[in-house]
Amino acid sequence: MTDVLIERRDLDFQLYEVMDTEALCQRERFIEHSRDTFDAVVETADKLARNKFANHNAAADRDEPKFVDGKVEMLPEVKEAFDAYAESGFLAGRYDYDLGGMQLPETVMAACNGFFTAANPGTAGYPFLTTAAANLIRIFGSEHQQSKYLMPMLSGKYAGTMALTEPHAGSSLADIRTSATPSEEGHYLIKGAKIYISGGEQSITDNIVHMVLAKIKGAPPGVKGISLFIVPKFLSDDEGNLTDRNGVALAGLIHKMGYRGTTSAALSFGDDAPCYGYLIGEPHQGLRYMFQMMNEARLGVGFGAAVIGYRGYMHSLEYARGRLQGRKPSERDPASPPVAILEHADVRRMLLAQKSYVEGGVALCLFGARLVDDQNTHPDQQRRIEAGKLLDLLTPVMKAWPSEYGLKANDLAIQVYGGAGYTREYPVEQCWRDNRLNPIHEGTNGIQALDLLGRKVWQDQSHGLQLLMQAMQVDLEAATSPRCQQWALSLSETLQRAVQVTQALGKALMNENPDSVLSNAACYLHLFGHITVAWMWLRQANAAEQGLKAASADTERNFYQGKLQAAQYFFHWELPTVAQDIVLLENRDDTCFSMKTDWF
Repeated sequence: MTDVLIERRDLDFQLYEVMDTEALCQRERFIEHSRDTFDAVVETADKLARNKFANHNAAADRDEPKFVDGKVEMLPEVKEAFDAYAESGFLAGRYDYDLGGMQLPETVMAACNGFFTAANPGTAGYPFLTTAAANLIRIFGSEHQQSKYLMPMLSGKYAGTMALTEPHAGSSLADIRTSATPSEEGHYLIKGAKIYISGGEQSITDNIVHMVLAKIKGAPPGVKGISLFIVPKFLSDDEGNLTDRNGVALAGLIHKMGYRGTTSAALSFGDDAPCYGYLIGEPHQGLRYMFQMMNEARLGVGFGAAVIGYRGYMHSLEYARGRLQGRKPSERDPASPPVAILEHADVRRMLLAQKSYVEGGVALCLFGARLVDDQNTHPDQQRRIEAGKLLDLLTPVMKAWPSEYGLKANDLAIQVYGGAGYTREYPVEQCWRDNRLNPIHEGTNGIQALDLLGRKVWQDQSHGLQLLMQAMQVDLEAATSPRCQQWALSLSETLQRAVQVTQALGKALMNENPDSVLSNAACYLHLFGHITVAWMWLRQANAAEQGLKAASADTERNFYQGKLQAAQYFFHWELPTVAQDIVLLENRDDTCFSMKTDWF
């Protein structure tokens, strides 16, 4: 089995030839960095992921956490990996020097974290949830809350979670029942139950800081009445010493298809003992605050899906190179030696599809990380605002597209292996099981589709959509080689039809029943996603054409030719599939909407 998690040459290409990440070093926040420091951090992440995370990926899948005598038993390698991640500075990597951080760009941190997820999605879940929860406290928490929780979380002493889902409500947060009753001491008493809480209980940190959504008595109905609370597993004094156990208890562990190394917990709050919660920010603003963490998590889910797909691609490519089986159709001599299955055209088709999906998904998510950097650090305030609008528009796509097509890449990886891929003796079936979660959690892809068509496209008079089209136009005009010009024309024509469909849907949403108009939102998400990833491939193709001109070594020429061939695959085999989406949306097809529940 290959130990390659993400091809380093590909990552360098994405970071420096497509996006010019080195230019970030000119910004005040990153002025002390250089490409050398970025490369050193990426190298550290790659090695740490292979040595401390990949080493127990299969073992954690086989021997998942257990609920024994009210506690969680886990493989010791999980704690070792978490501690190594924290000690290497990655928990605080994006944070200020004053907080023990490295002030790394989000683009570089995303690239680094890709190695950990590719190596071991289960173990990687713990630090990723912790940094997201810490960032929420950093942005919205009081000074007291920050001083009490932030440093222990960024040092790895505490972990963090997000506790949203309830057994009866699922993704419908408007219907949560967990309550928060104010006390005379200034805290709140939390009462309720949460389910599917990733990292909700574990044995790797001294404390767990749960970010809990609950409703204060008398709050407005629906999502407008949700507040956000810090609910620690253990209480602590002003010096940070842990004192009493808080009234949050593990009700049970949920046994999953994949991501088995990350506990999935059912938690009860206030059943056996008082459960103290501490309000973050203002009452009834909890969902707005939590979306800070959720949007980070959605970008992380998309990138995680892309790199799990990438890992499966690496495995199947190595297998196809070494597996000898069959002969080419043109070879009539049955005594001739068998060839590597990579020589068979259909295997190359499956590998090329995987390459187009995973490298396209990585490009998309790194572009999203760059938007985060631009939103936070661009010297031009207007560019900061525009980056935020573009990021907001693309977040549903960055979550949903890689989580669908990274999974498809894993499916194809299994097929490349043939019968061996269906067995647990080979690694690709675990990649598929791990990745199957990603279209579901942090908002199902169906929810992302509704968010995109029902809200994001129209925000601020569709300014985000206008910014997207302007950004695409830059790369359309940069296509100078004959083949890139051909692909640019194909993308431009598809984009024009998509704009027409979008305008028609916008008018329908203003004048008709939104239930009907949004019933084919999945088609719109597929259309939008494929156009966006085609744009990512045009960006890569433009850069590859430039690189090919200067390349002299065969390895470099082969790399750039591979990029261009994968771009050709996406433009010839994938982008044309949106024609069906366009027709269904243009015709306002009501096949699904008009299906009566009694007809099933």
